[in-house]
Amino acid sequence: MPPDLARRLGAEYLGTLLLVATVVGSGIMAERLAHGNDAIALLANTGATVAVLAVLILSFGPQSGAHFNPAVSLAMAACREQPWRDVPGYVGAQVAGGLCGTWLAHAMFALLLLQASTKIRSGPSQWLAELVATFGLLLTIRAVSRNRPAAVPYAVALWIGAAYWFTASTSFANPAVTLARAFSDSFAGIRPADAPGFVLAQLAGAGLAIAGSRWLYRNINPAS
Repeated sequence: MPPDLARRLGAEYLGTLLLVATVVGSGIMAERLAHGNDAIALLANTGATVAVLAVLILSFGPQSGAHFNPAVSLAMAACREQPWRDVPGYVGAQVAGGLCGTWLAHAMFALLLLQASTKIRSGPSQWLAELVATFGLLLTIRAVSRNRPAAVPYAVALWIGAAYWFTASTSFANPAVTLARAFSDSFAGIRPADAPGFVLAQLAGAGLAIAGSRWLYRNINPAS
């Protein structure tokens, strides 16, 4: 494996690990401290996720592009901004990092490392929510990177923070994170049987975002 690719895959692995550890860990902490108040727990979970997303994108963007998300890696390849040959490595690193992030969160809170979530997240409304969340995420990345590249970390974090609250699914918007959260029976979990529906909806949302951004920005030069 070329050293440059190894470094990029390492950045994707570590970034996804820290992202999932934050999502799952803050969910566990929030649930413990909120004493049954789900609104307060979700607010705390949102704040931690927004903060860490901005930090991780700023930290790892120069190394790998800071995708941390198979839908993003597939979209970048589809838009000819990344070679297709790199996608399997990126996706593998993201999935592995996500699973290790879940286990790290469990270890920090003295929970069983290996769990399966029992939290039901299924049905057409949930799938539509994931489609919308992922569509918005990819459209944000495509639009802001074209017009104000330096603002991408903040725009992505703000979109995810908003989508935590306006989507019925609380905005997973990421197949690797979805799979990782299926193995945590906590506030942030999703039942393994429900994960495939989320992943399919996320990929559909990403595809619509690619098509939408191509139509919106056809014959328009990016801002310099």
